[in-house]
Amino acid sequence: MSHSSAPEPTPEHAASYSEAGFWDKIKSFAQKIGSTGLYYALLLYYMAEDPLVPAADKALIVAALGYLIFPIDIIPDFLLGVGYSDDISVMVMALKKLKSSIRDEHRAQATQKLREWFPRAEPADLSFL
Repeated sequence: MSHSSAPEPTPEHAASYSEAGFWDKIKSFAQKIGSTGLYYALLLYYMAEDPLVPAADKALIVAALGYLIFPIDIIPDFLLGVGYSDDISVMVMALKKLKSSIRDEHRAQATQKLREWFPRAEPADLSFL
């Protein structure tokens, strides 16, 4: 999957973000988005919750997570096999831009939550960042 052509999250996407909306989306689509997509989303979520992450970084995080929640995507989520590829691309793009803000604490929190839903899952490899 090429991540270079990821759609850009917009202020409209950021406006769609809420903590409740994030958890509702994650809980209802965890199996469909898969452990890798779920790990990316959780990593971004825990970064957004961290008071040490700069506000400008949080704005991008909120926009990326808002894109995940937003009901209208470039590729509709209900399409099997490809429905979440744009959502995952947006999260990867955000993670690449924010790699200096990713802390071990964020990785540990995301891994712990990931394993609640996917007990045997390993966190996604972030070596591409």
